[in-house]
Order: sequence, then structure tokens, then C-alpha cells
Amino acid sequence: MPRVAPRPAFGSVRIIGGSLRRSRLEVPEAPGLRPTPDRVRETLFNWLAPIIEGARCLDLFAGTGALGIEALSRGAGWVDFIERDPRLAQAMRQNLERLRQTQAAVRCADALQALGEPPANAYDIVFIDPPFTETLWQPAVMALEENRWLRAGAWIYLEMPASAQVTVPEAWNPHRESAAGAVRYSLYRRLGASAKL
Repeated sequence: MPRVAPRPAFGSVRIIGGSLRRSRLEVPEAPGLRPTPDRVRETLFNWLAPIIEGARCLDLFAGTGALGIEALSRGAGWVDFIERDPRLAQAMRQNLERLRQTQAAVRCADALQALGEPPANAYDIVFIDPPFTETLWQPAVMALEENRWLRAGAWIYLEMPASAQVTVPEAWNPHRESAAGAVRYSLYRRLGASAKL
């Protein structure tokens, strides 16, 4: 009989650009897990291309870690991942180790609880893509701003159902927005820096 390779528990997510292009992230099954589609990631990182190099990034509700690892692949200086599911957090650590990505740290924690603490460092880019079954966008947005997790001129990415409504702080200016099916995704710029994209 021909040998059949064992199938992963859930599947894999492909990195689509940069130094890790075509690398696959092994992903365990988890309730509510919904990786950002390739086409959406491609658009987002085209938007971020002028400023990703050397950026300090935060991947909230990290899930597969695809957004943060894509950022590393494209030259980010550091990425912190926050994910509450221990199996997903461990899978991220294993993927980072296998891909030899040392400029990153994975924290297994509830993202909103973590945002209630003062940050060790503020961030240049933050990715917010929580499970669509939970209404976590608004509290995450407010905690980032109120607890000083963002540098002046920081960029904030929001991915949500097209029907979701989020009120962002006055200091956040809309930069780009698009949609893919039932998903709306937006990039905001926090006031405080003169550089433009």
C-alpha cells in the first residue's frame, strides 16, 4: 500500500510574502479560529510596506499567528503575540522556532486583561482580529488608546464582520479600508507623527 502522510489536526496557513514566503504554519483545531484570508493579508501588507521594516508589532487575539509572522517575514523588528488558547500559543512558539524567528515572544493570556496592564513598550503597528463570535473590538480599541500601548503615529489594523460597528478614538485617522465577502478590514493612523504613506 502507498504511504500516506499524516494530516495535521486542523491544517496550515501559508505565509505569502517576504523572507518566509511559502512557509506553512501548522495550526491545531480551535473553536472560533478564522485565519485572515491570503488576499486580505496581501492587501494589508501592501498598505504597510513603506513602514513595516524594523517596526515593533503587537498581534492581539493572535490565533494562528499569521499576521505577526507575516510581519516578521516582511522585515518587522519585533512581534509580540497574545493568545488565550494554550494550544494555539504553543503552536505559534513551535512555528516560530521551526522558522528560526527569534525577534518575537508569545504570551498565553487573555488579550483584554493584558491590555489592562501598562505595556513594557509601546507599539508601531497593532493587529486586532478577534473571533467574530465575540464582541471584543470596542474594548480592545479603547484599552490600546487609554493605557498607552501605541506610539505616536502608530498604525492599527482592524478586521471584523461587515455588519460590526466600532467607534475609534478621535486620535485615530482612517487610512485605508476594504472588504472581502462578509469581512471588512481597516487601517488607522494614530495622530502624532508627520510621516505620510
